[in-house]
Amino acid sequence: MKKTISLILTIALCFGIVALSGCGGNEKAAPELVDAAIIHETEFGGVYIDITIDDFNALGFEYGDSLKLSFSNGYTLDDLPYYNGYYTQVGEPLLVAYPGYPHIRAGINNGGDLWEIAELTESETATITLAEKGKYADIQSARDIHYEDDRALFESDEVFANFRSVKVGRLRENMLFRSASPCDNQHNRAPYVDKLIKKAKVKLIVDLADTDEKIADYMVAGDFDSPYFASLYKEKKVCPLSMNMNFGSDEFKKKAAQGLAFIAENEGSFLVHCTEGKDRTGFICMLIEALAGANYDEILADYMVTYYNYYKISAESDSARYNTIVENVLVPMIEAMVGDDSVDVKTADLAPYAEQFAKDGGMTDEQIKLLKEKITE
Repeated sequence: MKKTISLILTIALCFGIVALSGCGGNEKAAPELVDAAIIHETEFGGVYIDITIDDFNALGFEYGDSLKLSFSNGYTLDDLPYYNGYYTQVGEPLLVAYPGYPHIRAGINNGGDLWEIAELTESETATITLAEKGKYADIQSARDIHYEDDRALFESDEVFANFRSVKVGRLRENMLFRSASPCDNQHNRAPYVDKLIKKAKVKLIVDLADTDEKIADYMVAGDFDSPYFASLYKEKKVCPLSMNMNFGSDEFKKKAAQGLAFIAENEGSFLVHCTEGKDRTGFICMLIEALAGANYDEILADYMVTYYNYYKISAESDSARYNTIVENVLVPMIEAMVGDDSVDVKTADLAPYAEQFAKDGGMTDEQIKLLKEKITE
């Protein structure tokens, strides 16, 4: 009888322990970080949590997890995605362990200053707990992609430079070109772009990434080898805009309109580029394409060429990543241009929304008319 009671107690205790930490003590406790110091990250407006990326991950947190972040003043962010890059949509919060950061950072992706929004002071602390393991793992996997900077690994100069002429809607042939940067050589692509735009007889450049000061620095760097770009710049045929990626902001709209007006008021074919020729370039090209009557499918096809050029991602080669990028990157960009949640951007006529976006940025009806006459057949 005693043996039976002892066995029952043993089983009960084991199950009790399972509920807490697993029978035998092998079950890992949920990771947490308690009362960590915080630092105001002032360059972009966010909150550094005073722990290194490696030490934070060593606690058991993984990229793609959903977290709860609570500050000691009571401000809380529930269901906060944790990524190693800025993979949330514009204006959405995240915890990011960006390579090279001294600490993990909580912030709003291309949005307001979380420090000010949460009304934080340096006397506050942060506590982070796990909300759901791997909830955003699909987005982390799709967005955590990298490319090489070695020309020999790419099939052509055009693919390496992410260079192409865009022909969708009623766009004139060889009017709009897009690419990586022809002046910023951090990815070894600028000289290749320079040769390609010279061959294509590009006459104007809308530079979405740089200021005049940055361009001046590039042109005196030891690896600068873009003489055609330099000649256009000296002729004032380059429009540097230094745009952020907050697509719905007034500042972005204003600079987008400035770039479109520059195209409208000057003669010749034109190149749109940022650093990689991906997102900022993708948005401005989408805007131009929509003004030229392109539909969702045409815009999608052009945008995703970049992901094939850099990463060999296509609907056929990697449908899961392809679809995640479309739904979490491209579609929100088009929605930002449209500015109306009730509109189905996949079926709508996008031209009127592109026009309104340009007007909101300061373009006049006459400038929009000039632009459309220039770019369309």
